[in-house]
Amino acid sequence: MTDLTLHFILFTIAGAILVLAPMLIGMLVRPNLPTEEKESVYECGEPVIGSSYIQFDIRFYVVALLFIIFDVEVAFFFPWATVFGGATQLADTRLLDEARMNLSDKLLNLPPGTTTTETAIAASDALKIAWTGFADIAVFFAVLLVGFAYVWKRGDLDWVRSIQMQMKEAKARTAAHAKPQSKTETTLAS
Repeated sequence: MTDLTLHFILFTIAGAILVLAPMLIGMLVRPNLPTEEKESVYECGEPVIGSSYIQFDIRFYVVALLFIIFDVEVAFFFPWATVFGGATQLADTRLLDEARMNLSDKLLNLPPGTTTTETAIAASDALKIAWTGFADIAVFFAVLLVGFAYVWKRGDLDWVRSIQMQMKEAKARTAAHAKPQSKTETTLAS
């Protein structure tokens, strides 16, 4: 027990040294040349305008969330590719029995040498697995594309909206709020 405690204390001390030593060396070595530009607030490459107590532009959050969502969804392609690749290799009828048993072990996540020639995945079954996997990923990718098209159409991927588009939207809003004049008002005005 004492040996474990000693190891824990040594590990904690070594970790603290590894964290604090570079900070102390940096503080002693780096030059101190403050300028107004260096001391200004820097946030995501955007120049500072106004007070720091205002709400950030919502585009920062939307783009970050969209990146996380699509990044996680794309990460699902890697395990699928592993299973699909193993299934298509097993679907080959020219595959030797030993290779079929090894691939069956990998596909079923079994220890090597567990599968026999009788329990190995047959080529016809592997073909069904491959086609099922292909159909599953096609549906998944279609849902992903529908979501991407929706986000694109909505304009969430436009980082900087064009001034012309903003002017068109403003004109459309003012035209919708303006009430039409009657015929007598237009004749009286002229």
